[in-house]
Amino acid sequence: MRYAKIRQFRQPCWYSGPMPVLFRIRGFRFFYSNEGSPREPAHIHIDQAGWEVKFWLRPDVHLAYNDGCDARTVRELHKIVTANREQIERAWNEFFA
Repeated sequence: MRYAKIRQFRQPCWYSGPMPVLFRIRGFRFFYSNEGSPREPAHIHIDQAGWEVKFWLRPDVHLAYNDGCDARTVRELHKIVTANREQIERAWNEFFA
């Protein structure tokens, strides 16, 4: 199931602007952040109302950390990320290329 069209990015890898938001679903904000040098592998951050989670995209979608999100919502987000993983990775690679 597809939830949203992901925006295409054409920023250089040294881009230092705000964290790019890929899409929003039911108040959840799906965005990139690059904490680290060298850059971390592809992942997605999701936040809403004071909590944040992060999912690694490979080798399979799995939770990297959870800062205040309930288990039911984490399961829902996992399904959304899994359903859109290829599109998220494609946008990641275009943005950080």
